[in-house]
Amino acid sequence: MLRGKKIVLGITGGIAAYKAAALCSGLVKQGADVHVIMTESASKFITELTLQTLSRNPVHIDTFDERNPEVVTHIHLADLADLVLIAPATANTISKMTLGLADDMLSSMLLATTAPIMVAPAMNVHMYQHPAIIQNMNTLVNRGVLMIEPGEGMLACGYVGKGRLEEPETIIRVVNDFFAAQQREEMRHLLAGRKVTVTAGGTIERIDPVRYITNDSSGKMGIAVARAAHAMGAEVRLIAGSIQVPLPEGIDTVQVQSAQDMYEAVLGEWNHTDIMVQTAAVADYRPKTVHSTKMKKKDEDLILELEKTVDILESLGQRKQQQFLIGFAAETNNVAEYAMDKVKRKNCDLLVANDVTKAGAGFGTDTNKVQIYDARGLVEDLPLMSKYDVAFQLLQIAASRLNGVSAS
Repeated sequence: MLRGKKIVLGITGGIAAYKAAALCSGLVKQGADVHVIMTESASKFITELTLQTLSRNPVHIDTFDERNPEVVTHIHLADLADLVLIAPATANTISKMTLGLADDMLSSMLLATTAPIMVAPAMNVHMYQHPAIIQNMNTLVNRGVLMIEPGEGMLACGYVGKGRLEEPETIIRVVNDFFAAQQREEMRHLLAGRKVTVTAGGTIERIDPVRYITNDSSGKMGIAVARAAHAMGAEVRLIAGSIQVPLPEGIDTVQVQSAQDMYEAVLGEWNHTDIMVQTAAVADYRPKTVHSTKMKKKDEDLILELEKTVDILESLGQRKQQQFLIGFAAETNNVAEYAMDKVKRKNCDLLVANDVTKAGAGFGTDTNKVQIYDARGLVEDLPLMSKYDVAFQLLQIAASRLNGVSAS
């Protein structure tokens, strides 16, 4: 969520300023472009050089230290920010923000920015509980400022209570959640008026009434795609095979069992579908003979003869007209090679491939790490993220291409 996001990190003069180094480093590691503004007091606790090295950008303290004659620095930073994060925020800074004072670089920038502002207070427990500070924080919240509540524990002053700056890892998670929610809100109507059909889970190929062939697919990725498409405004039809998680509420769902069942259900949707997403792990083979009664165990070995099932993705690729077809490929080696072969051979618009042997990317996980390909090659190499976020990234690319906008 933080890749390419421009974050202005304001650091004010409390002992918790030392944690800003880890916070700055963590934001940069997740792809954020961090610009640091320190108050004069903050520079007594942590050096400008430290933050400059970690952020890879100049650090600003003095309003009158204008280094680029083409811009007014505090206005420039106010304009470029996707988010302003004040961590730690002292009682003094919170009070200045409430009154609208502008007596240094940070407070001047805060008055000039129209970006969202997030504040992580850090102070003595009695200061945090003072009626003036409580009123000031409430005033800021009413203005739309987002607060990250401090933690409880031993404070630098020796007191035990609430007032300790929240840990950098938690702040980064809150920032990630903020941008994720923002992105989802922006995308809420991206697929409005579109019909999206999603297949999910594995298929069951019967040997007899009590035995069958299946695979490890949990259905989590397909359900994540269906939920994401629904959140983006699409009319969604989910075709679910064997899944290991609850079906999503509010989404029209058809449950099937075998590869043939799924094929027939998909064909029933095909002619009035805008986007077809084939996440299901469909069996490649099925027993040639299905016994109507339970097979009895015998002394000799059993030879099970299998025949090929219909290749649903390939069949759709051959029938494709205006539909946007997305396939999935779970691989264990040579991912790029197999993905490029599959996307061309099956005439997909996009193919999502992953190495299921990698940690966090296999069957049954809540996360995934995928590469998205089209006929020309790699479109996007996504880092490890939740399957829901993978689904949003994938559908955003599909929507952009359907709307004639180039997506990278």
